[in-house]
Amino acid sequence: MMPHPSGDWSVFQQIFAEHWAAFAHAHPRYQTPYYEGLVAKMLACGDPEQMGYVEYRCLRCGQGTHRVAMSCKSALCLRCAKVHVDNWVSQVSQVLHAGVIYRHIILTVPAMLRTPFYQHAAVVLSAFMRCGAQGLDDFSSEVRGKALRGGYITVLHTHGRNGQYHPHLHLLATSGGYDAQGERWEHLQFLPYDLLRRKWQWHLLSMGRTTLATEAMNQWVAACFRQYPNGLVTNVQRGAVPAQYQSLARYVAKYVVSPPIAVRRIDRYDGHRVTYHYRSHRTERVEHETVAVDTFIGRMVQHTVAKGFKRIRYYGVQATKTFAKVKVVIQTALAKVEGVVKGAVKIIARLTYRQRYEQSPGRDPLICPHCRGEMGVWRIWHPTYGVIYDEVQVIKRGTYASTAQRAGP
Repeated sequence: MMPHPSGDWSVFQQIFAEHWAAFAHAHPRYQTPYYEGLVAKMLACGDPEQMGYVEYRCLRCGQGTHRVAMSCKSALCLRCAKVHVDNWVSQVSQVLHAGVIYRHIILTVPAMLRTPFYQHAAVVLSAFMRCGAQGLDDFSSEVRGKALRGGYITVLHTHGRNGQYHPHLHLLATSGGYDAQGERWEHLQFLPYDLLRRKWQWHLLSMGRTTLATEAMNQWVAACFRQYPNGLVTNVQRGAVPAQYQSLARYVAKYVVSPPIAVRRIDRYDGHRVTYHYRSHRTERVEHETVAVDTFIGRMVQHTVAKGFKRIRYYGVQATKTFAKVKVVIQTALAKVEGVVKGAVKIIARLTYRQRYEQSPGRDPLICPHCRGEMGVWRIWHPTYGVIYDEVQVIKRGTYASTAQRAGP
């Protein structure tokens, strides 16, 4: 087989189409309807006959048409990940408290604990995400000398830049927290990083010891305390984060909702090996890695989580169930504080398919190439539910009386 060039979405699909069956046979862990469904949907993505479609037609001349396949929404689909990023940015930017400074904080797991995290993901990962919020609340409270309740939008990442298993947390965290006793907001201008590292180590290792409660975990925990006497690695973004002119949600989107690899990073596939590149944390240079196709597939599927598992969770004053009520309390508390940056949050509207398409090829997909008129929805079809909407049938029923312009897609 001739080497396949990079940059084409079909390369990723081709790798799975040619090797998934053999990979699943060699790894019984992935011989389940769940994984089969993820792969099947990803392979069908972009095919309107398998996924369903929305068809547009020019309502002026009737000649221009445009058909859009429905999204597969598979956790393995790199193409659908772009839509997920845009939707996430829109959602998160609307649930940040105006006037509050947020920081992008990364909390890591030592290398020796990555294997038990992978083996016991079903019971560890949820506790791991809660642990991050608890540790930061403890940290802020100790810095201020009073009980504070911060807000955290926590995102679970299980992959490093090279695609290997590397669980860590990305958090959009309030800089400080709400003092319920004083009914005021306490902002942390300075974060003592040494204390943050030690607090994170204590909470993470305590969580691991409690959640798994095995002798092996106790030994790993003891080894971690010995090997890392100054605490575990944490990272707090500095500089332009946050800034009045920049959306914090947009800034961290590339970190928190990106897939294990982007299509543009796949350099070559020859039928047996895959070459891809990434920017190394260690060298800060672009590194190239060539692996067997089984290894590549394994690095991709190991990052999928159980159906229903939420990779993005909201804690403290960001909790979705109490957000509306807490928002009023926070704004009242902020009124008592001087010097807090206003306008640190910029609301970003959710992009439509039409807007996303225009950003890529640079043209409006719903403008008729024949008469330059605007296309409208003509037909919607789903492989399970059949025809959902048909403009011809609407016209035949005589319900096509309105000439008012309809909203765009």
